[in-house]
Amino acid sequence: MHKHLRLALATASAVALTGGLLTFSAVTATAADSVHQPTADFNGDGFGDVAYSAGYATVGGKRGAGQIVALYGSASGVTSTKRTTISQNTTGVPGSAETDDGFGWVSAYGDYNGDGFDDLAVSAPGEDVDGDTDGGTVLIAWGSANGLSGATTVKDPATSSHDYWGTALASGDFDGDGKEDLAVGSTSNRVYVFKGGISKSGTYGGRYSFTTDIRSGKGTGTLVLTAGDVNGDKRTDLVVDGFETDSDWGYNTNWYVPGTASGLSASAAQELKRGVITGIGDINGDGFGDIVTGQDWDPSKDGSEPSVPESSTGGKVHVVYGSADGPGTTVAVTQDSGNVPGSSERGDFFGSELSLGDVNGDGRTDLVVGSPGENLGGVVNTGAVTVLYGAESGLNTTTGYQYFAQSTAGVPGSDETEDRFGGDVKLTDVTGDGRADLTVGAYGENDFNGSVVYLPSDGTKITTTGSRSLAPSAVGVSTDSRPFFGANAAN
Repeated sequence: MHKHLRLALATASAVALTGGLLTFSAVTATAADSVHQPTADFNGDGFGDVAYSAGYATVGGKRGAGQIVALYGSASGVTSTKRTTISQNTTGVPGSAETDDGFGWVSAYGDYNGDGFDDLAVSAPGEDVDGDTDGGTVLIAWGSANGLSGATTVKDPATSSHDYWGTALASGDFDGDGKEDLAVGSTSNRVYVFKGGISKSGTYGGRYSFTTDIRSGKGTGTLVLTAGDVNGDKRTDLVVDGFETDSDWGYNTNWYVPGTASGLSASAAQELKRGVITGIGDINGDGFGDIVTGQDWDPSKDGSEPSVPESSTGGKVHVVYGSADGPGTTVAVTQDSGNVPGSSERGDFFGSELSLGDVNGDGRTDLVVGSPGENLGGVVNTGAVTVLYGAESGLNTTTGYQYFAQSTAGVPGSDETEDRFGGDVKLTDVTGDGRADLTVGAYGENDFNGSVVYLPSDGTKITTTGSRSLAPSAVGVSTDSRPFFGANAAN
C-alpha cells in the first residue's frame, strides 16, 4: 500500500479532505501472476528485500527532499548495514535534491528490464519540472548483483494535464506477455501504463492509458494503485483508489480494473468498497487473489457533517474474495470481530495500513493490519499491529491471531506518544526460508524521525526472537527535520 505525497508533509496527523481520508499510506501484497512476485530481490541473492521511505528527509541542506532506503535480506533478516540509501543527490540518479520534492514517498518494485534483478520505481511527486511547479517525476533505480544503483527517468507524457506525477505506482504483468509493466498515477483520473521491456536508456515496450470514475484536480486524482491477480488468469489486475465523482463530499472509493491480453480494461471496471489502503493476496488458498481494503476513518462524532458511508468506529478492513469472475463475496473485519485483539475505539485507525504474505508456509496469505492511532496504557497514538491468519474458510478472526506493540515483550522500544507504530507494515520473506517476515514502520518515533522494526517468522508465526529496530541515522538518513522514516514501503 502507499501513502502518497499529499499527506501533510509537516504534520503527523492524517488529513481529512472532502470527506475522504488521506494517510501516510502504503502497502501492497500481491497474488502472484506469471511475473510479479510478492517478494522483491534487488540483488538476486535469494533473500527478499524491502524498501522504506524517508520522504521528508533533509538532503544536501534541502528539507523535504527525501530519500528511500533499500534493506537487503539475509539469513538473519534485515539490518542497518546491508542496505542502499538513495536520494536525488546519489551518483547516477537523475535530478538533484530540492526542498519538498518528497523523493521516495511512493515506490514500487519489479524487474522492468527482464535481467533477473528486481528494480525500484521511485517518485518525487513534489518536484518542479522545467518550470512546472509540483509537476513530479518518476524514475527507476536498477537492480544488480550489488543491489540498486543508477536510475532512469520515466518521462511524463502529459505534463500540462496534471501535477504530482507519481503519486501512485504499481507493477505487474497486466497483459500477460511475461514482462513487468509499470502503472503511474497523478492528480488526474488517468492512469498511464508503461509496458514491460523498460530499458536503462528510457525506452519501453509500449504505453497506454485509461480513466476511472474518480475526481481529477489538485488534491484529488489517483491516490493509490494496488496490483494482483484477482481472477486467477495469470494477468495482473489493478485497484485504483480516488475520490468518487457522484456525491458532493467525494468520499474515497476503489475501482477494480481487470488485466486482459490487451492490457488493463477500464470498460470492465467494477466499483468496490471504500477505503484508502489495499492489498491483494490469496487468503483462502483457492487460487484467486482476495482484495483487502482498509477503511480507517470514524463516523461523524456529533453529526455536524455526514459520515463516510459504511464507516465504523476505530476503522475496519473489507475482504473481497476473488473468483474466476473477479471480485466476489465481501466481509468486514473490525477490532470487535470474533476474537480480534483490542476493541474498536475512535482514532485507532485500524486498517490505515495492511500487508499480505504467507507467514506459516501453508499456501494461504496472512494479513497484518496496522492501527497507528491505538492508545495503550494511556499513551496516545503509540500504535499497534494485528496479525490474522488465512484459512480455507477465509480470514481467521477466532484463533491464531497475534498482537504487537512496542510494549510487547521482545519488541524493541517502548510505547510512547505519537510513535505511530504500525504506520506501515510489510510482509516479505527476508530470510529466504519461504516464510514471510514482518517489518513495521513507526514513522512518529523520536519526534517523527521514524524507525523500522523487524519481527521474523519462526516458520509458524511472527516472533520477537531476533527482532531489531532500525533508526534513520543508522541507515544514512538525516534527522535534521522529521524525515518520517518508515512511513511507506515499496509495493
